[in-house]
This record gives sequence, structure tokens and C-alpha cells, in this order.
Amino acid sequence: MRIGLEVHVTLPTKSKLFCSCSNGTENPNSAICPICMGMPGSKPMLNAEAVRLAKTVSLGLGSRISNPMSFVRKVYFYPDLPKSFQITQLDQPIGVGGKVRLWASGKDIGIRRVQIEEDPARIIRGDGYSLLDFNRSGSPLIEIVTEPDITGEAELKAFVEELLSVLAYSGIPKAEARADLNISISDSRVEVKNITGISNMLAAARYEMARQEAVLRSGGSVAVETRSFDEASMTTESSREKETDEEYGFVYEPDLAEYDTGAIAAAKPIIAGELANSIAMRYGLSERTLRELVLYDGAALRLLELGVSINPGVCVAAIEGLKKIGRMGVPEATFRELMVAVANGVKPSTELVEAIEKGGGKPSKALVDKDRIDAEIIGLINERKELAEQCRSDAKKLNFFIGVVVKRCGADPRYVAARATELINRALGA
Repeated sequence: MRIGLEVHVTLPTKSKLFCSCSNGTENPNSAICPICMGMPGSKPMLNAEAVRLAKTVSLGLGSRISNPMSFVRKVYFYPDLPKSFQITQLDQPIGVGGKVRLWASGKDIGIRRVQIEEDPARIIRGDGYSLLDFNRSGSPLIEIVTEPDITGEAELKAFVEELLSVLAYSGIPKAEARADLNISISDSRVEVKNITGISNMLAAARYEMARQEAVLRSGGSVAVETRSFDEASMTTESSREKETDEEYGFVYEPDLAEYDTGAIAAAKPIIAGELANSIAMRYGLSERTLRELVLYDGAALRLLELGVSINPGVCVAAIEGLKKIGRMGVPEATFRELMVAVANGVKPSTELVEAIEKGGGKPSKALVDKDRIDAEIIGLINERKELAEQCRSDAKKLNFFIGVVVKRCGADPRYVAARATELINRALGA
């Protein structure tokens, strides 16, 4: 069984791919012009920012950048395509080759190409009618085409997660995973079109693999076709026979010249998963925890690299706290003082961050008070000696002490756990 993906990602540019119309306007048919409507005589003008983003993504995937790159017309007739062809790339796409490494297995999923293309219009279907919104017509896309290297649901999920991380660090932080799945368990390839979201991709793959297996078990043959995914029933259904490249009638785009991609600046690729692995190994931290922190969050990675060498555990606790309160953009000086507070047993909070900022970078003494935390723990030990004794053989019993002290002092739970264990052993004789 093999799965290949064609992932479509909208690029967050201010204007469309070939005209100056606004990209992402909500009011239907309000951001259109002769170019994105395909009017006779209109001439496309390439958006340099779209090329920069596409080049950055390609570098993040380890692709070779084509220089020059060119465009073609993909000819087909459908209501969402007013000029009856889509401008895309074929022989000279922005990126060629590359790979995505899966974290759990270390397996590489090959990238065939990354290409720039325009989005068609949006079709809104109702009960007995269809509407067209041309605001999306001409929006800039990249299409990332993989090799058929994915062999199951787990690999599919892992691949999409890694890909979204590459996109986030390439300047597309809220990319929506919209993909076509090419699935085959025999020699026949079935394409399932326009699936949005990881959960829907997994459901579509699960259903389609089971459907094809059932067809083969019954002695039938799997038809080469294009199918659609129904979110309501979580099933796929036949929509048409699959087109071939010859049927699309690709022709060179005469209105767009070949482009020198070397003249387009692109950011250095950041592979957050690899950095998380490296930092985890160097400092003895949980790789899974670090991946969850930084996989889609460049601000978290910045803070991790800033503080992990000072105190790895405290640094991670401080970042986790900032994530919970939505304050990832704190300055370096504030984060350093926050680490001091966390090391002293204080739980990160909005009040703590504000106290640090108002105090000129120093947390107030009221918020950082080891003596108070110790006093609370010792008081509880004296009140609940039997429970304290049980904590030495059953770590879960410690949750009582942690909960009470965190509530009374606003302290960090991990600090309280470590301090309570030490004080219980000291009081009862370790």
C-alpha cells in the first residue's frame, strides 16, 4: 500500500499571484479585476513575495531551486476557472526533490517537486444551485507533491505534522492542510480530492484503503479514478475518471517569462524537529516535550535557545507557562527574570510577567518567596503526618501537598513537588 500527497498551501501575501487585487477578502466578488477574471487582453504580473515564500518553503524541504523557473497553462474547463486554464508550473518548478524526515521512525518521505500556481474560484453549492465567488481566483498557492512513500495512517499523520512545521518556520504560521491523496494497494491509483485537515485525511485514507481491499478480495479490480471525500459520512465517492497529463494539454505560458530565482532572497531554513532533538539530547530533556513546544512556534524556539543552557528544566517550565497565558513574545530580559522566578518556585502567570515588566525587569519579592513555600509545606507535613509518610511509597499521594501549596502560593507545581519530597524526607528521616 502506498500513499502520495499533493498538498496545496495558500501563501499569505497581501495581493494575488498575478495582479494587485487583495488576497483573502471576505465579501464575495469584491476583490476581482480583468487579470484574475481572465478577461481577453489582460496580462499577469508575478508577485515577488509569493516567489520568496515558495523558495523558502522549498529550501526547508531540502529541494533544489530551479533557476530559471517557468510557468505553463494547465487547460481544463470548469466553472471555477473563467479563462479555462490554470497558470502553474511543470518542467521548471520552484523546487525539485527534497525530503521530510519522520520523527518517530527516522524514515524519509521524498518530495518530488514544489510548484507555484494560482487558485481557482470558490464554488458554493446549495440545494439545486451553485454560486461562484471569484475572490479566491488568482490567490497564490504552492503545491507540494510527495513521492508515494507513505505506507499507513501513522506515517501520514507524522508527515503532515512535520510539513506544517516547515511551513510555520517558512513564514506560513497558520497553513491549512488541504491535500489530494493518491492511494494504491495494487497497480491502480485512486486520487481523493480536496481534503482539508489532518483528521479528514486520516479518515479518507482509512476508508479508501478498506474499500480497495474489499474490491480486491471480492475478485474485482480497482478503477483508476478521482473520488471525493464526504465529511458527513467519512467516506469517499466516485466523481470522475482521472485525467492524464496529456488530457490537460499543458502549454508554455507566453505572458510570463523565465525567472531568475537566484535574485529572490529567501530565509535560511529552520527544521524545528531536528533542533528539538538536538537540544533534548544535549541537555537530557524530553524530545517529545520540546517538539510540542517548538514544532510550530518560532517564539518558543527563540526562548528555548536563550535559556536552555542556563537551566534546562526551568527554561522549559517557563516557556510552558508563557504558552498557557499567551505571552510568548516577551523580551529576553523579561524571560531571564521569569526563569529566576520559576527557579524560586513561582508559577508563571500574567501577574508575574507584568510585575517583572513594571519592576524594570525584576520580579517583586512578594512573588518570589521560597521561605513561604517551605513554610506551607512544613505546616502541611505537621498537619498530615500519616499522609506525608504515605508519600514516600506512593508518589500520587504527593498531589495533595502540591495542590494546596500551588493554590496558596501561586508556585510552580514541579518546584513544589521537588521541594515537598525533600522536606518530607528530611522531616520523617529519609
